Amino acid sequence: MSDFSFSDALLTWFDQHGRHDLPWQIADDPYKVWVSEIMLQQTQVKTVLQYFDRFIQRFPTVEALAQVGWDDVAPYWAGLGYYARARNLHKAAQIVAAQAHFPQTLEGWMALPGIGRSTAGALMSLGLRQYGVIMDGNVKRVLARFFAIEDDLSKPVHEREMWTRAEQLCPTERNHDYTQAIMDLGATICTPKKPLCLYCPMQQHCQAHQQGIETELPFKKAKKPVPVKQAEVLLLRHQDLWLWQQRPALGLWGGLYCLPIFAEPNELEQQRNILDLATAQYLTQIRHSFTHFTWELNVQQIMVDSDEMEHLQIELGGEWLTPQQAIDRGIPTAMKKLIQSV
Repeated sequence: MSDFSFSDALLTWFDQHGRHDLPWQIADDPYKVWVSEIMLQQTQVKTVLQYFDRFIQRFPTVEALAQVGWDDVAPYWAGLGYYARARNLHKAAQIVAAQAHFPQTLEGWMALPGIGRSTAGALMSLGLRQYGVIMDGNVKRVLARFFAIEDDLSKPVHEREMWTRAEQLCPTERNHDYTQAIMDLGATICTPKKPLCLYCPMQQHCQAHQQGIETELPFKKAKKPVPVKQAEVLLLRHQDLWLWQQRPALGLWGGLYCLPIFAEPNELEQQRNILDLATAQYLTQIRHSFTHFTWELNVQQIMVDSDEMEHLQIELGGEWLTPQQAIDRGIPTAMKKLIQSV
């Protein structure tokens, strides 16, 4: 099948079956496309839809995002995970606002924090309606199956080959529709498990389908089991108020509000003795998975009197907030699980 035929067949399918009503599909607003592309990194469309409109209502323009501090941004990202994405988006918005215009080249986009080659290609194509090529997980999967590529695509040499194929197939005419179309095909038809080959416009020309190996591609390394780590979470409570700490800007859950967490053995007990607190009462365990490890958080509660509150706030560097006030400041999903379980 020729390059033109691939794009032609894909666009014909897209016109009938593609997604045309996503809230960021706005012809003259690169900012909305940019926010959506960053949210969609590592996150499915159905999840992003729950956050996108709220974020845009609060920060309707790149200038609006640039003018606020991180503490204003955090609550609108809390729960989406991968918080470095939001920090980079915030930093990049400040750069763009200072320049008073969006980048107009692939290199210009890639010079911003948090934007790699594929995201920059999406912003050229979907954001500016210029020529751009992308290589997200959906595109990799479609191309790996269409060409029956059995190589390990995580290796740089094979990654370069995939980019070459993507560029050869990508048309200049209707480039933005093609970009959306190939993502849609991967997301709705050429899915990771149980692809719907019967409905695929590429079925007759897909080499993996012809060989019956579509579910085996793209090649995946065997996953290493992720380690399980234990930690203690301390719920210091006075009536409706809990003591919350803001996490350091860098690192896990950067800038979000959390209950005090003690990751080292006996650390909580030592802290309790130093602060002369009552014995902790075990409440529940929260299990939360990250890409690189699973955290088992054992929640311990200590009820405190009003005359202890100021001392504890000074010693632990936190704030006394109701759970709802903490949610409004921005808390990670694990803390939301904790609130629901106590």
